[in-house]
Amino acid sequence: MAVIKVRNTGEVIEGKENVAAFLNNQGVLYERWDASKLPAHLQNKFVLTDEEKAHILATFQTEIEDLAKRRGYKTWDVVALCEQTPNLEELLKKFEQVHTHTEDEVRAIVAGHGIFVIKGDEQTGYFDVELEAGDVISVPEGNPHFFTLMDDRQVVAVRLFIDPSGWVAHPYVEKEGE
Repeated sequence: MAVIKVRNTGEVIEGKENVAAFLNNQGVLYERWDASKLPAHLQNKFVLTDEEKAHILATFQTEIEDLAKRRGYKTWDVVALCEQTPNLEELLKKFEQVHTHTEDEVRAIVAGHGIFVIKGDEQTGYFDVELEAGDVISVPEGNPHFFTLMDDRQVVAVRLFIDPSGWVAHPYVEKEGE
C-alpha cells in the first residue's frame, strides 16, 4: 500500500482511502490492482525475458485495458529495474532529476518498490509517494516529478502511454518563490 511523506511538514499519509484522497486533491490518479494475480514465479523476479514481460501484460490485461479506456492510453510495456540492470546508475541519475512530460506518466507496480517524488500545489510542496506491488499511479502531464528506487533497488512496473514519445523528460527548473 502506498505511503505519502510530505517533505515540508513531515506529514505521513497512509491507508488506501487517505492516500487516494490526498493524491486526487493533487490531480494525481491512484488506484490498486490485485498484485497477487501475478504468478508466484514472477512475484520476486526482476530480470525478465520478453516472454515473462508478455505474461505480466497478459495477467493484468483486464486492468490495463480498463485504465487505457478510461484515460486514453494506447500502448503499454513492462519495465524491470534491479542491480543486474545494465547501466542502472546512469538510468537512476536520469530518473532522479525533476522533469515534466507532455503526457501522463503512468506506472502500475507489479513487483518490488519505487518512489515518485511529485511537486504538489503551492501549500503542499514536494511529497514522496512510496509505491509497492499493486499500487497504480498517474502523474499528470506537465506536473514536475521524478521516479527512483527504494533501498532494495528492484521494481517491475507496467507503463501506459498515449504516445511513448510523450514520455520524453523535459527538465524542470524551480522559479523564484516556488
